[in-house]
Amino acid sequence: MASSARQDYIAPWWTYWLHSFPHFNFNFQPVDSSFKPGEVDYQQSLIFLACVAAVGLGLSLLVLAIYLSCLCFCRREEAEETKRPDGCCITWAAVITGLVICSAVGVGFYGNSETNDGVYQLTYSLYNANHTLGGIDSLVANSLTSMQTQLKEHLARLDEIFSPQRDYVQTLRFIQQMAGNIIRQLNGLPNISKARQDLANVADQASYVEYYRWLTYLLLLILDLVICLVACLGLAKQSRWLLTLIMAFGVLTMILSWASLGVGTATAVGTSDFCVSPDKFIVNETKDFLSEDIVHYYLYCSQTLPNPFQQSLTIFQRSLTTMQIQVQGLLQFSLSVFPTAERDLLGIQRLLNSTEFNLHQLTALLDCRSLHKDYLDALVGVCYDGVEGLLYLCLFSLLAASAFCTMLCAIPRAFILMASRDRDYDDIDEEDPFNPQARRMTSYNPSRAQVHSFCSYSSSLGSQTSLQPPVQTASTAPTAEYMNQSMLFGGNPRYENVPLIGRGSPPPSYSPSMRTTYLSMTDAQIRHFGRDFNV
Repeated sequence: MASSARQDYIAPWWTYWLHSFPHFNFNFQPVDSSFKPGEVDYQQSLIFLACVAAVGLGLSLLVLAIYLSCLCFCRREEAEETKRPDGCCITWAAVITGLVICSAVGVGFYGNSETNDGVYQLTYSLYNANHTLGGIDSLVANSLTSMQTQLKEHLARLDEIFSPQRDYVQTLRFIQQMAGNIIRQLNGLPNISKARQDLANVADQASYVEYYRWLTYLLLLILDLVICLVACLGLAKQSRWLLTLIMAFGVLTMILSWASLGVGTATAVGTSDFCVSPDKFIVNETKDFLSEDIVHYYLYCSQTLPNPFQQSLTIFQRSLTTMQIQVQGLLQFSLSVFPTAERDLLGIQRLLNSTEFNLHQLTALLDCRSLHKDYLDALVGVCYDGVEGLLYLCLFSLLAASAFCTMLCAIPRAFILMASRDRDYDDIDEEDPFNPQARRMTSYNPSRAQVHSFCSYSSSLGSQTSLQPPVQTASTAPTAEYMNQSMLFGGNPRYENVPLIGRGSPPPSYSPSMRTTYLSMTDAQIRHFGRDFNV
């Protein structure tokens, strides 16, 4: 029965798309895309797909090396032309790269969660199926022990008790014959211990691998986000050591992104090969210890398929019912003659009742609905959530690798921009008040700043008073005014008793009204004016 005829499971379209990827071995020969993990050619085809990402990594490193080489060769020409790099382009490149990395991290978190949910559903279904098979194995073992050991002991004691009565001995022989039928039917059931062991191993390995896969992707996502934030901080603060650190971690993260892309692609393609035709693979894997009709019964669970255990369970039920009737007859007719047989007969009755209870449980567990549901849940978890999450993780790896490659190209341009700005600052005159370095030098040299500011102010004042010199009153100047004047000039005798007109300041605007006002002032007013301005 083909898997395409299944109505309860339909493989998603992305599994068919991944299944159509070309499969080549190391000799570049095409390989069948059927899921055969044990064959060397199929393993080589998956490794070949992972190596495609290695080619992408090599191309990225080559492009990055060529770009940095061209940037180093062109830097000398730009220095001769005194051309500053465009800071706007670098800013927009950093912004776009940051947005792409943040988007990639969001996609990666979603893909990592989806993959984890799919694998968890797979392992849960496998453990549940293993529990069902374990219950079947335990019921069969308990029934065999009851028929082969406990019933035999009771029959041996009753044979001694009923030895004088041949009819009762014949009844015991008939009960023994029915017990033999039950033992043969139980031994005829398939040995499911191998299937239990395989399911347990698959579930344990899937859980182990998934834990470290989830943790690795989580650390990679956090690393990408931290590198993006630190890169933005380094560009904002123009910190060279932060940008240098980001360059080193950016190369490492780009390599990890391409590696995760290769592993994710190979895993997604291999899982899709299984999801397209899972029934065929399971039939091939279980043909050594399970018949094909039993495997089909559980894989499809269709009403048109007969139950392969129906005949064995029917014989089991009939033999058990016959034994119960015989024991009930012995209890009714033999106890009056052989009262010591009551204990063994009641023991056999209890044993048959417990065996009947085990038979009902065994019939329910052998029904296909429970195991078939676990099988479908496992397929849905792997082929829907699992493969979909792997596709999102591949998209994250591709976006992250591209974004970090762009970032590694933009950071050297930021270095050149910072170097050109420092060179421009060095070319500006120190006396330029708009030069940031000049302002920093002034803040560290307060005496120099005071002289400059004062020269600007005193020159303006001197040019105003130079229109008509005041009356010389050197002998009448108070000592306090002289000390204030000396302190104002910073104790420099070069500025003492020097006419303000000779200090190189341009004359202020002059108007006749100002001259009239000045001439109309008395000597006392002139001295008061000079005292206010420490002249």
